[in-house]
Amino acid sequence: MSELDSIIIETQPHPDAAIIWLHGLGADGNDFVPIVEQLQLPSHLALRFIFPHAPVRPITINQGYQMPGWYDISSLSIVENEDEEGIKESSAILSELCQEQEANGIASSRIIVAGFSQGGAIALHCGCRYPRPLGGIIALSTYLALPGSLEDEISDQLTEVPIFMAHGRQDDVVDYEYGKQSLEQLEAYDIEIQWNEYDMGHAVCLEEIQHIRQWLTEQL
Repeated sequence: MSELDSIIIETQPHPDAAIIWLHGLGADGNDFVPIVEQLQLPSHLALRFIFPHAPVRPITINQGYQMPGWYDISSLSIVENEDEEGIKESSAILSELCQEQEANGIASSRIIVAGFSQGGAIALHCGCRYPRPLGGIIALSTYLALPGSLEDEISDQLTEVPIFMAHGRQDDVVDYEYGKQSLEQLEAYDIEIQWNEYDMGHAVCLEEIQHIRQWLTEQL
């Protein structure tokens, strides 16, 4: 078992698909629980939503203050001085969570990894390297962490995995340009990506939720 506590919500008995959703820095698994109702997915879908709580760790940019985080941030430019160890650790935890779902009888192609901000960076990092084809990756207001290592570590299955990326044009936490740059880095590998951008800051908006619903319904 992975060592993280998670909030688990099942929309029907005997789920045949799982969505593992990672929160952003300083939040916890409760942050995205409301998304289950907001998405208004078709009622016949038997889904298991998993909202893990990130480990509590000191965050350098916040004067070392301890808070839930998937990895450390040491610079205002989040793409510099990346916490490689923390990113890989959290990516391995997400991979374990996916493997647990497979062990519980859910096919990898029915598992979607999703995340916002830091959580989205981990969803991308793990999803791009997972050894079996996942059902999809949702990466919201985020960026591609450790892009230099992707070429050597990328999964042979990734061209089969649809990716949904979304970003606010006024994002002042994860700059919009980081999102666009990450899109281009991924597109270089011939990956199927649906890119969406919105007039918002570092947030999730109603229009975005509608687009996620549409995309999830197509994948599931």
